[in-house]
Amino acid sequence: MQKARNTIIAQVLCWALLYFFWVMVFQKRAFAFSRTATVEFCYLIFVAANYYFNTLVTIPRFLYKKKYILFALAFLAGIFCTALLRVPLATYLNAHYFLTGKPQPGFSELFLNSFLNIFIWTVCIVAAKLMIDRMRIQKHIEEMAKEKEKAELDFLNAQFNPHFLFNSINLIYGHIDKQNIVAREMLLTFSDMLRYQLYECSSSFIDIEKEMGYIKNYVALQKARKGEQLSASLCIEENVKGFKIAPLLFIAFIENTFKYVSNSDERQNCVKISFQKQKDNLIFQCSNSKETDVNTTIEHKGIGIANAKRRLTLLYPQRHELEIKDTDNNYEVILKLQLV
Repeated sequence: MQKARNTIIAQVLCWALLYFFWVMVFQKRAFAFSRTATVEFCYLIFVAANYYFNTLVTIPRFLYKKKYILFALAFLAGIFCTALLRVPLATYLNAHYFLTGKPQPGFSELFLNSFLNIFIWTVCIVAAKLMIDRMRIQKHIEEMAKEKEKAELDFLNAQFNPHFLFNSINLIYGHIDKQNIVAREMLLTFSDMLRYQLYECSSSFIDIEKEMGYIKNYVALQKARKGEQLSASLCIEENVKGFKIAPLLFIAFIENTFKYVSNSDERQNCVKISFQKQKDNLIFQCSNSKETDVNTTIEHKGIGIANAKRRLTLLYPQRHELEIKDTDNNYEVILKLQLV
């Protein structure tokens, strides 16, 4: 909310400065100051209308999707319409205020002047906006490259021999009593999770089905560890499939949920996790009950959560909404990701 408010204030200031610049530059001794101020304000309205039309509609829908002909046509159509709208306004002002009793400019002259002025200033302002966006995107790409390089170095520093590890797991599995089905299944689940982290998560984006499989395994391990003291539910809607996502985005929040769930004998200790897809948005929710008789504070500012927030900022800039609700009895995380 604060960021949006600051953006609006910054844009208002930029338009005000541009208006002041136009009035100072185009003011002539032959014209009254009020005439120049009125004319430039009218131009400001039409130029601003074209700017927002292009930045909100034509650029994201056509230019960024490489539909250059459609972009050019839409760009010129917007200027044509605003120039056409300015003609009756200019005619009215000339007839009643600026050129009363004097020869009036014709339609073609007013339209041509309006079209050229609006076109030139719209091109300049939109071009400046595109240059600023390009610089911002380039900076974002450089930050992502540095983060990826750091992650790769950290991974290499912490890496161990996976073949030795999996051979050890198989050895342990073979020594577990066959009657101990729970322990054997837990070890297999852990092996699948480890294989996912070592071999699948090296990619920037993976299939959502694989990520959901990893989370299912994690929840199964936690349910087996907690036993009947915990009621844990995982709900993944059927339409959560067929798209890719950055790996391990949700696990830090889920780990916190199991770590800080209540452990009371007098009330139900529960963890709820859900994934649902609504149009082009993936909505993740997880919550856990909290102890009511002790002062428990969920550490949602730890390293794992901080890293998750940082990855969201880098991988889904302005395409995610994260909300954390921490009450006396419940702790909840709601994450909304825009997939396209």
